[in-house]
Amino acid sequence: MPPFDLAAELAAFAARHPGAADTVALFRQRLAAGDAGAFARCPAQGHFTGSALVVSADRQRTLLTHHRKLGRWLQPGGHADGEADLARVALREAEEETGLAGLHLHPGLLDLDRHWIPERGSEPGHWHYDVRFLVQATAGEDFVVGPESNDLAWWPLRQVADDAGFDASLRRMAERVLQG
Repeated sequence: MPPFDLAAELAAFAARHPGAADTVALFRQRLAAGDAGAFARCPAQGHFTGSALVVSADRQRTLLTHHRKLGRWLQPGGHADGEADLARVALREAEEETGLAGLHLHPGLLDLDRHWIPERGSEPGHWHYDVRFLVQATAGEDFVVGPESNDLAWWPLRQVADDAGFDASLRRMAERVLQG
């Protein structure tokens, strides 16, 4: 796989999803700032994160985590912690948070989502610039619930896409996968 180039990935995503131009512009602005905090935990300006919509081998279900801190069903993901290869971050987080082996990372960005993280303890509120990828289970579906999750469960993609109880960006990703 060629080296990850966020600027090039943003351009390709913008070409595939012209309706996301405003979101792409926000991500380009954050990348153009050029500071070291963009890929580290820099609350002042916000930072990039990587996440993965993990789907079953038949691409009909997704493995979601019931996030311990947020109390919601979400896709696995997390902080880049200095790693600029957000595809690698997303794959690492998917493996760590699900315990699945043999995950396959599909090329290209699946989604972009900038969302506000409220103040927690001594950490001030800040923006997450979440770069999202499609990851497919290829070596089985037996997961392991880790310390960051209350639970993990396989959900039908159609249910996730249609159920207003799920986060809007999660519904958007499920719909993109279903549309192929």
